[in-house]
Amino acid sequence: MEIISNWGVVFIVLALVFGLYMTWGIGANDVANAMGTSVGSGAITVKQAIIIAAIFEFAGAFLAGGSVTNTIRSGIIDAAPIQESPELLVYGMLAALLAAAIWLMVASTKGWPVSTTHTIIGAIVGFAVAGIGVDAVQWGKIGEIVASWLVSPLLGGLLALLLMMSIRKLIFNTDDPFQQAKRWGPFYVFLVGWIVSLVTLFKGLTHLKLELSTGASLFYATLFGLACAALGKWMIDRVERDPEADREFHYASVEKIFVPMMIFTACAMAFAHGSNDVANGIGPMAAGIDVVRSGGEVAQQAALPIWLLLLGGTGIVIGLATMGRKVMHTIGTRITELTPSRGYCATLAAAATVVLASKTGLPVSTTQVAVGAVMGVGLARGIGAIDLRVIGSIILSWIVTLPIGGVLAAIFFFIFRAIFG
Repeated sequence: MEIISNWGVVFIVLALVFGLYMTWGIGANDVANAMGTSVGSGAITVKQAIIIAAIFEFAGAFLAGGSVTNTIRSGIIDAAPIQESPELLVYGMLAALLAAAIWLMVASTKGWPVSTTHTIIGAIVGFAVAGIGVDAVQWGKIGEIVASWLVSPLLGGLLALLLMMSIRKLIFNTDDPFQQAKRWGPFYVFLVGWIVSLVTLFKGLTHLKLELSTGASLFYATLFGLACAALGKWMIDRVERDPEADREFHYASVEKIFVPMMIFTACAMAFAHGSNDVANGIGPMAAGIDVVRSGGEVAQQAALPIWLLLLGGTGIVIGLATMGRKVMHTIGTRITELTPSRGYCATLAAAATVVLASKTGLPVSTTQVAVGAVMGVGLARGIGAIDLRVIGSIILSWIVTLPIGGVLAAIFFFIFRAIFG
């Protein structure tokens, strides 16, 4: 307790600095891969991706994210042994933030789309083993995370493949694909608005203290979906056939119709990521600050005040703008060739999977879902359409994320304990 009172201000400043660094890494990596399909397909520019992320990441975190966060990330470790030494938790949260931020920075410079959630979990496990003991780690939870390496890409890939097959049947494999795209386009936009809003309403808008019944949620989600469809129809109706472009590529005019549709999916993906990952990313920062403010009490949950979400959102947008291009390039162009229609399927599949997972509690990774969704639209054209070497390097980066985060966090934990203890 004495250490907390003596160094409290320093701990809060470090938590804010490391937390901002960590959210910068989330923007450079996690948000970059979330927006990579939209940019890689040519539907939106990098500048537009940054603007969309700035608005919808925060909206997702504020409306559909939690107002509180588990101080011990997802029950990964048992905090009981350190109730009498709360400074150890502060060292651990600072170490986890710094370790995760450094690994995200390294991965982003290499263009590796790694998982922010798994990075921070690996870091917290590393601190727990170093500072509390091996028995403090809930190893069953770690097993669930490892299983999600398979589940996340499969869910995203399967949904993307099904969407791509439906678009082929209803639009591309018809006598007049351009007219069919105009006919079915508003329905696919409706799907975007309906799925994202429905799951958001099912979760409950905690910050607005709004809890709706299943029937009311379905009603309002349908209204929102219809509003999106009406706006989508207005945008799609403005697209005109381009005979010149069609001579070079038979479906050029059809792909132009999917460009405005991709704006909706880009917004949905940013919202989905914000609801699932942003609060988790700044959770350790909230946990460390909460312990200091309470005078050393280790609570099961810590509040996520609005200013902390704003700080996280700021870091994310800066990270995407300054270092997000390499990861966007990996997701958007290196795995498989993306057109607006393929990008639409991949992005909607990823967004739907993430928001469904955040509703059901499935431990999926936004990154892995996005990669799986891109693979799914690639598989629609056959295995030869996917660059397996790129997939191999991505999977390797996923595997090393947990141990690297853990080792770095353990090292930083010992450094902080030596400095302040």
